[in-house]
Amino acid sequence: MTKPFMFEKPIGMRDTLPSLYEAKKHVRERIQEEIYHWGYQFLETPTLEFYDTVGSASATLDQQLFKLLDQQGNTLVLRPDMTSPIARVAASRLKDVTYPLRLAYDSHLFRAQQREGGRPAEFEQVGVECIGDASASADAEVIALMVSVLQKAGLQTFRVAVGHVGFVTAYLQEILGSKERASVLQRYLYEKNYVGFRNHVKQLPLSSIDEKRLLAMLDLRGGKEAIEQAHQLAQSKETKAMVEEVQRVWEVLEDYDVTEYMTIDFNLVSHMSYYTGIVFEGFADHLGFPLASGGRYDELLHKFDRPAAATGFGIRLDRLMESLKVTANTKAMECIIFSDERRKEAIQLAKEKREAGVYTVLQNFSGIEDVDALTERYDQVTYCIGKAGSVNSR
Repeated sequence: MTKPFMFEKPIGMRDTLPSLYEAKKHVRERIQEEIYHWGYQFLETPTLEFYDTVGSASATLDQQLFKLLDQQGNTLVLRPDMTSPIARVAASRLKDVTYPLRLAYDSHLFRAQQREGGRPAEFEQVGVECIGDASASADAEVIALMVSVLQKAGLQTFRVAVGHVGFVTAYLQEILGSKERASVLQRYLYEKNYVGFRNHVKQLPLSSIDEKRLLAMLDLRGGKEAIEQAHQLAQSKETKAMVEEVQRVWEVLEDYDVTEYMTIDFNLVSHMSYYTGIVFEGFADHLGFPLASGGRYDELLHKFDRPAAATGFGIRLDRLMESLKVTANTKAMECIIFSDERRKEAIQLAKEKREAGVYTVLQNFSGIEDVDALTERYDQVTYCIGKAGSVNSR
């Protein structure tokens, strides 16, 4: 194993420089304020969790977990998501608080990457969890909140695809007869490789009717009409009930007046295995992957001995910033350059400016390498140098 170069970072790790940090902070504050307005309460969980609890419940591939050992020999993980840690908190620290719980977070998550170009192993995610409400209203609420948050962040054009992960599984198994055969086609849907899906279906030993039903599944995308198409294709009570779930959620979304942002997609498959029902993904123009996603997970809380239905979403802040095309945001800032004999006067002047709400830097003249280069950074520069009482600004 070779020693890393002095300026090298671990794979997938990034620096955030001051200008981008300020831009992210501005967007983050707008998002948090909107989430507060919907009655969700923010919390924090540890960066490190036990592998046997949160790690194994997270639905993240084992090879993507950052693992380490504590002094007692327990295997720990850097948290790969926030849904599992919040489920742990709901079942422990909040066990005496009656459902439903509306919780929110803004946290850094960690998922190890192979040597894939540009994919982050650490990223910031903002999201909510509505725990203890199994209704279509809860599903629609978190979707409508996600739409509102994206709007408040400044995103103008985006789409939210809504599907049902249970429908995909049940429909495929209903036709193919086994979970193993269905999983192959689910993988094509997850990758959105519809050409591969069609080709694989045509190679299967199926009746013409079953082949037609499978290929017709790819057409279950679009507006409200896709729900009616799914009603016609569904044959079992199970799949019909799942289509009705999507219809109920759509009706509530109509009441929220957000269906102009919605697309029905009965082919939607999530990489998170704990999802059990309604799932959704948010897409922005010119971004080739989801910037937000979420769904219903009604079985995860069983693992923490406090069963409850739940739903929620997470927004990737790095992808949101990319879709907003915001790369830098620097606050207006002033600089006071002083000589040693004018130090007290400069400190008092800086205090007055800061109390007035002005971002102010104090800089001793003797510590400057290049005055012209330094002053270019600031919107205004005040000089307290030489004779007392002489203040020059530019």
